[in-house]
Amino acid sequence: MSGSRKLVIVESPTKARKIAGYLGEGFDVEASVGHIRDLPQPSELPADMKKGPFGKFAVDVEHGFEPYYEVYPDKKKKVSELKKMLKSADELYLATDEDREGEAIAWHLLEELKPKVPVRRMVFHEITPEAIRRALDTTRDLDENLVDAQETRRILDRLYGYEVSPVLWRKVRQGLSAGRVQSVATRLVVERERERMAFVPAAYWDLTGSFAPDGGPDAGQHFSARLVQLGEARVATGRDFDDRGQLTAAATRDRVVTLDEPAADALVAGLDGAPFTVRSLETKPYTRRPTAPFTTSTLQQEAGRKLRWSSRQTMRVAQSLYENGYITYMRTDSPALSAEATDAARRQAAELYGPEYVPASPRSYVSKSKGAQEAHEAIRPAGDSFRTPAQVASELRGDEFRLYELVWKRTVASQMADAKGSTASLRIAGTVGAAGAAHAGTDAVFAASGTVITFRGFLAAYEEGTDEAEGADSGAKEARLPRVAEGDDLTGSDLEAAGHATSAPARYTEASLVKKLEELGIGRPSTYASTISTIQDRGYITTRGQALVPSWIAFAVVRLLEEHFGELIDYRFTAEMEEDLDEIAAGQRDRVAWLTEFYFGDGTDGADAGLKELVDNLGEIDARGINSIDIGEGLQVRIGRYGPYVEDNGAEVKEGETPPRASIPDDVAPDELTVAKARELLAAGADDGRELGVDPATGHTIIAKAGRYGPYVTEVLPEPTFEPGLSAAALKKAKAALPKPRTGSLLKSQDLGTITLDEALALLSLPRVVGTDPESGTEITAQNGRYGPYLKKGTDSRTLPSEEAIFTVTLDEALAIYAQPKRGRGATAAPPLRELGDDPVSGKPIVVKDGRFGPYVTDGTTNATLRKDDAVDAITPERAQELLAEKRAKGPAKKPARRASSRSTAKAK
Repeated sequence: MSGSRKLVIVESPTKARKIAGYLGEGFDVEASVGHIRDLPQPSELPADMKKGPFGKFAVDVEHGFEPYYEVYPDKKKKVSELKKMLKSADELYLATDEDREGEAIAWHLLEELKPKVPVRRMVFHEITPEAIRRALDTTRDLDENLVDAQETRRILDRLYGYEVSPVLWRKVRQGLSAGRVQSVATRLVVERERERMAFVPAAYWDLTGSFAPDGGPDAGQHFSARLVQLGEARVATGRDFDDRGQLTAAATRDRVVTLDEPAADALVAGLDGAPFTVRSLETKPYTRRPTAPFTTSTLQQEAGRKLRWSSRQTMRVAQSLYENGYITYMRTDSPALSAEATDAARRQAAELYGPEYVPASPRSYVSKSKGAQEAHEAIRPAGDSFRTPAQVASELRGDEFRLYELVWKRTVASQMADAKGSTASLRIAGTVGAAGAAHAGTDAVFAASGTVITFRGFLAAYEEGTDEAEGADSGAKEARLPRVAEGDDLTGSDLEAAGHATSAPARYTEASLVKKLEELGIGRPSTYASTISTIQDRGYITTRGQALVPSWIAFAVVRLLEEHFGELIDYRFTAEMEEDLDEIAAGQRDRVAWLTEFYFGDGTDGADAGLKELVDNLGEIDARGINSIDIGEGLQVRIGRYGPYVEDNGAEVKEGETPPRASIPDDVAPDELTVAKARELLAAGADDGRELGVDPATGHTIIAKAGRYGPYVTEVLPEPTFEPGLSAAALKKAKAALPKPRTGSLLKSQDLGTITLDEALALLSLPRVVGTDPESGTEITAQNGRYGPYLKKGTDSRTLPSEEAIFTVTLDEALAIYAQPKRGRGATAAPPLRELGDDPVSGKPIVVKDGRFGPYVTDGTTNATLRKDDAVDAITPERAQELLAEKRAKGPAKKPARRASSRSTAKAK
């Protein structure tokens, strides 16, 4: 019927606008703006349900693991709008993403909207006119198996998080969380740090020299070589030592020679002026194949290596490119290309580089991942013909252009010819002279190798990056050796002895952690970005450059899980869970039976106990032991209420006194807290401070010392005396009533070693009374706070321009500051940093503003802080809309209710 209307629902406003332009008249395209409903927190359940079977998890575990869903408060208006639009529609097309998450969103929409018109599931992996037309012609029914798999994951994560997290709250710290994938990822990072802490470096020496043939076509052409052999024995290199600094069993068996500095120097002297000859020359053909097109995992890894991006930033930019029609769907496990994409890549390679750069037949790629969704396609440029980076340069900028260029290069290169060349390996020998001491008369053999690429093939378009931790380039770097033959004479020069030390295993980066998780089969690549963000947000992991560094809290959490929930964070067990969930997605396993076995066990006594029995029968957990990490010589790291500290349990103390303690600065990584460093911190903590003089007004001594939160000055009060015979409670009350010493943090311009008594007294005099407001009669003071210098008048505070102004600002200047409009916590009004158009949900203009805690986007009602990967000058309107939608979905922050019990609601993963 010509007048019929079709309602198409997608997730994002950007996607809706793009698709609407391709569908034209007769179609209404609307965005759900992500999920519309989820499992509520138990505290948010209706009152009549809180004491029923749904009260603990919002899941009835006794009756088939039935979930209870609620529409997000900020999505109720959106659901009403969709229902209204559906009333005037003749057909409903659910066009959410084609993965499990998208299928689940479509199912939730179906359940909530309850349409009475025909429903079609419309899927596509790129947003182009051709792809949308194909999707309209090939609609299908909702895949219930995919929905079951996604719902099982959600319920599983709720059970895991709500059962295990409270144990962490009781034994480590409030607010912590455990999760099926996040806890295993944290364990990987902690285990690597443990390896670094236990690592003992080994020292060794070697020789390098410069060599040149005496004759032939390349006479006099110098090249470098390294000493590899003395007589029949191989010279030790870093790989011959284990993590304890000892020679490996294989190295010991091979009787390798370990050189120290005297021996290396003697060899330099013994080989000075010695004649050298070519002992052997081996040449092999060199062939290198292109890497497969991007999957979600390899895209995150390569963007981490080449663009130095986090996984979260990579996925954010990729989603923007997908929704705007530049690349295919960015959540995929498959490296396969469609026939149309393969033809497009081969055609473009031939046009840009020449027909000789394209192999005779197309290349095909299959996933090595056991659970890969082969129905999906690799991440590639969108369309049946690709646009080059130059062709999109006027449309894309910044991060979006850089990622598109990376995807384009990788895709085109995947269909290009192999790189060809030759690799030469050269051995050079000379006899050590008398100055060589113990090695005099021994043949010293040096080695050099070089690769000459004769046909660049796919390297003309793209070369894959490598992880620093792997230590070796994935393809030999081009280096040409001179043309020589066996027996040719060479002249050696610039012989040099160099000392080396083995390095601890490299910390994970986001790229290498993603690679490791995928190798182990843990989680799904589409969730890695959110997993890594979660463990960072929880304080388990911090970043140093690109390296992931675990916190001491992470050590305590992982230890508790290892000792009491070992199976839950076992790598093999977690991977098998993922395989089971894939079987549910394929319709090969029943989800209720699987969840029953996971939560309640298999019904037999023994090792196959379920999660419930595991939690119910935990027994006594030694919280002190869990929160203590030994570092040697009686020194322990303890996790305290106010952060980690080191404690010397080997020190002699009087009965009833605590051992010496010192806070651990945030910038000291776990592997850097050696015994020597710990004793240095303890010594600094025991320091009574630098005495500056006596306060003439009080007679108290003033000292300056270092504290956990930075340097400060304070006064030393006289030792108090108490009446003899006071009870413990009375003594505690008397101590609490004692006057507290005045303290003051040093200004940024002041130094602990140079601060004077007068400067210290000025700090201790704060807050300084500036004067009285003549209108209100309220006193105005100037003081220094956590967020910098400020003025205070009653409850009204305003920021001061500098620390020095605390001591110099006059009453007139203070009144002038208060006369200005106020913004935030004392800041004066400022224009927005950027304007990003109207928000499709609220209809209000979105702007970027600068706040006390950094830049944020706002539509005047909802504020959302920019993430660390969001640059003010690069954020797009679509990204701003996404941040605001996420903030609305969370709802307003709730103030904790006062309860008689200390019990609090569990947090899901």
